[in-house]
Amino acid sequence: MVGDGFRVHNFFPSSDIIGMHGMSPFFLMDYNSKIILPPSERPKGVGVHPHRGIETVTIAYHGRIAHHDSAGNSGVIGEGDVQWMTAGGGVLHKEYHEKEFSKTGGPFQMVQIWTNLPAKDKMTPAKYQAIENETMGKFNLEKGKGVIEVIAGEYKGVKGPATTFSPMTLLNAKLKKGSTADFSFPGSNNTGFLIVEGDVRINGTSTVPENSFVWFSHEGEEITAEALKDSIVLILSGEPINEPLSAYGPFLMNTREEIQEAFDDYYSGKFGYLED
Repeated sequence: MVGDGFRVHNFFPSSDIIGMHGMSPFFLMDYNSKIILPPSERPKGVGVHPHRGIETVTIAYHGRIAHHDSAGNSGVIGEGDVQWMTAGGGVLHKEYHEKEFSKTGGPFQMVQIWTNLPAKDKMTPAKYQAIENETMGKFNLEKGKGVIEVIAGEYKGVKGPATTFSPMTLLNAKLKKGSTADFSFPGSNNTGFLIVEGDVRINGTSTVPENSFVWFSHEGEEITAEALKDSIVLILSGEPINEPLSAYGPFLMNTREEIQEAFDDYYSGKFGYLED
């Protein structure tokens, strides 16, 4: 559990295979697979906590999630929406089930990704991008066989609305049963697929079930995904940030000294104030 509202599986960096660098510039993926939440008068979630040196990217598949931070940003995302928070030099935030959704309960499914910031951008001012599904770039497959939603980067000339600090692509591929989509990324990129829904055959050989993560080698540039049933695939690919990493709790910096400085700044109130 993360707080009292998010039941997650961490695909990385806790995996010994992927580690802290294997999906760079993406540092962390917490996946809350689909569950049914009972009604609650008190919205559950994660109370006020700090971040520095990263961006948090939260994608809602079912349910509604609310956010507040010490930079004065707030928002609610629903199914298909994304909240992209740049912690940069430091911010306090909290995230929880939206109040009305909490009262009714229902299906809940989400992903949170932490993207690393390059050393030169670690202390950039905090900001917030509210990305509604309707603002995403969309590439429609032939014959109504599905759609590729572009959150960041581009797919076959269709660009996404998110601004990033290093080259990366973030897509939702919504595929009808029997359809195939092809993807091309530089062989030097780190690339992974999360099967959010359905079963998918990758590169014509490996069948991957729902709630599984696929981590790709650096051999070749072309990938195909065939939906064996109606499926949703979250696709991440990015140019690695080849810099030292020092991570502790909510902070991701380049040296141990910078981690200590982050704690000192947090405890001295330099991250601002946010009511819990």
